[in-house]
Amino acid sequence: MNRKVLVIGNGGREHALAWSLLNSSSVDLVICAPGNGGTANLEGCENRSIDVEDFSSLTKLVKEEALDFVIVGPELPLSLGIADHFRSLDIPVFGPVQQGAQIESSKAWAKNFFADAKIPTAASATFTNPQMAQSYLKEKGAPIVIKADGLAAGKGVVVAMNLLEAQNAVEELFMQGYQKLVIEEYLEGEEVSVLAVTDGEDFRLLLSAQDHKRIGQGNTGPNTGGMGAYCPSGIVNPEIEYQIRENIFLPTLAQFKKMGIEYCGVLYAGLMVCPDGVVKILEFNCRFGDPETQAILPLLKTPLDELIVSCIMKDLRKFPQLEWHQAHSVCVIAASEGYPGKYTTGHLIEGIDSLSHSDALVFQAGTILDGKNILTDGGRVLGVTGVGIDFFAARNQAYSTLEKISFEGMYSRPDIALKKVQS
Repeated sequence: MNRKVLVIGNGGREHALAWSLLNSSSVDLVICAPGNGGTANLEGCENRSIDVEDFSSLTKLVKEEALDFVIVGPELPLSLGIADHFRSLDIPVFGPVQQGAQIESSKAWAKNFFADAKIPTAASATFTNPQMAQSYLKEKGAPIVIKADGLAAGKGVVVAMNLLEAQNAVEELFMQGYQKLVIEEYLEGEEVSVLAVTDGEDFRLLLSAQDHKRIGQGNTGPNTGGMGAYCPSGIVNPEIEYQIRENIFLPTLAQFKKMGIEYCGVLYAGLMVCPDGVVKILEFNCRFGDPETQAILPLLKTPLDELIVSCIMKDLRKFPQLEWHQAHSVCVIAASEGYPGKYTTGHLIEGIDSLSHSDALVFQAGTILDGKNILTDGGRVLGVTGVGIDFFAARNQAYSTLEKISFEGMYSRPDIALKKVQS
């Protein structure tokens, strides 16, 4: 079998997807649109400079290259209906339809969905009026969580530990142009990311991961799209997994079916394991996580293309369980100075070319190829993923590889997965 696949997007997630697909003996070619400097240099992979919102050019590419299926990486094209577009043309696509993508694109829609499906979640209220939102904050106090209703690239959530921080967050998010905010109770506990692939009828859980959202060491500073992740999380024991299956994913798929939504793709659950052992949903994303994907896929033994095709063909039952390498992974993000605020791009990245097979995997995110030079082109630039027999080995490989790479203003958190090697 000689499969040719289109991966839409240009981040570290898409580099990891392309790399994982090309590890399968049945995949000959991956085209990334638009891709990045890493996918441009990946053997068996080609870039096409097509915007993720340019549906007509992407369709033309699929037909001209006779591509077998499409994987949609980012949430933006999914929220704009790219899966609906491809389905209407009988082009096999892995990614939910626009109506299903609302589980991520609208926090208010998702909260109503959770209520209708009786999925355990934090108590909340939705506001379109700044004054009413501020009154609610005074009534509830802090800590409290403020979420922008809309796509915010992982940065539209503020966990406010005092009232002033909460009030400023509400004011700022409305000023940024968001029309609606969800304000919800602050949940104590351990946060964990659990992704599942689904064909709309059935689902398979991937290994759990833990993300590091805040920019600063010790989980300080503003939220980012993610500064690192490790896998497996170690949090999901059999009892927790039972709750995740029975109380989160099963009712979610049942609710989609009840609403007449065919959901084929990834369901990414951000979960809180509360001190009493109860698992609650914080949010769902409608696509592979970033950087969780860079930590999870290196451990996947089941061929990714086979898994995705089974979802598209509504035949996921052919995989009663997924196979995994008995290993651990740690992904550390190298970001541009100033991220998640203002930062500059166009800086030369040095050291990647001289890495050996014993070094960590380097998934490129905000990069661009300029001749033979790789330049920075985003806030999160690289995801360096170490894989080892334990977290100590995986973490050591990631950080020692990171020391061999440099670009002007490079910043990374020094404490990714540190608690795993200290516990």
